[in-house]
Amino acid sequence: MNNVDAVVIGVGGVGSAALMHLARRGLKVVGFEQHATPEDAAHDRGSSHGGTRVIRKAYGEGGAYVPLLERAYELWRELERDSGTPLLHLAGCLNIGPPAHEFIRGVLASAREHHLPHEVLSAGELHARFPLFVPAPGDVAVFEQDAGLLAVEACTRAHVRLALQHGAELRRERVLSVQLGHDDVTVTTDRGSLRATRVVVAAGPWWHTQPWLQELGSTLVVRRQVQCWFPEPKQPRVMPCFIHLVDATRSFYGLPAFDGLGPKVCQHKGGAVTTADTVERATSDADSDPVREYLRAHLPELDAPPERRKTCLYSMTPDEHFLVGALPGKPVVVLGGFSGHGFKFASVLGELAADLVQRGTSPFDLRAFDPLRFV
Repeated sequence: MNNVDAVVIGVGGVGSAALMHLARRGLKVVGFEQHATPEDAAHDRGSSHGGTRVIRKAYGEGGAYVPLLERAYELWRELERDSGTPLLHLAGCLNIGPPAHEFIRGVLASAREHHLPHEVLSAGELHARFPLFVPAPGDVAVFEQDAGLLAVEACTRAHVRLALQHGAELRRERVLSVQLGHDDVTVTTDRGSLRATRVVVAAGPWWHTQPWLQELGSTLVVRRQVQCWFPEPKQPRVMPCFIHLVDATRSFYGLPAFDGLGPKVCQHKGGAVTTADTVERATSDADSDPVREYLRAHLPELDAPPERRKTCLYSMTPDEHFLVGALPGKPVVVLGGFSGHGFKFASVLGELAADLVQRGTSPFDLRAFDPLRFV
């Protein structure tokens, strides 16, 4: 039995950031990740893969996220500098939909509250500036220039590489159980046991399968989503990132061509309920048909059979807000329930996890993300 300061369960997008921040502060820390190795920390079994993710500050999901995002941007740039790897690429982001839609109202509210630069475009102005888009006649677009995309796998690899340089250890092992003491934990894997002062749980879609977290995890629903990449249009077009609220039940998002892959357009809502261990990973035309229907109506120059499809998993909470915080009276920090919009926060979530492990507090207001709010 070895003693360490902290164990991180799940070393994907968020867990890799926690591993790095803990190690950089001089803590003895071990990460357990069943699908990755120190030589290649990125994998495609969970929620942190697929080339790119949107990053934005004007947050329709709620103003409580904006301070976290402002710090996340700083930390992504810091990670770029320390790793020597370009990670955050500004392309702008269009938030498109009916002006009365709750999300569009939320984008404008957070932009105004936090004094974020933005423009409001009518449907005609949107099409004139970005001819690729054909919005509905009543749509508006909130354009945020200081937005763009993150190179997903490169972010995870950079965090892990720096974590290892600062003395962290990454083990490819499956966690079988965690026993909680008053001020320590014992983690048992398929290869042995380890005692730690604190445990950080960042297990993505496997998070709610941990028996010792069943009361919290039972609130999560894992949904299967499919990412789709399409050929670039024959006529060169400027394509920023976008989120389009088509109606009350349908929303889509997209990112420009990047790193040898064409534009990426995906459906955001819905998806079959599944688990991380039983999900159907093979894809078919039925997975991309709703996206192509959307493209025919709103980005017709992109409508073509997809070049690539990839299954991804969303870990959904009932209110679609995160589960982030320290469990009262227990040596546990939880980072989960990211509901399809968490990766952009990975850098800052890793930092606040280190704060919670070391001091039990965070400079951010985390009340909206209380992991006990559904219990």
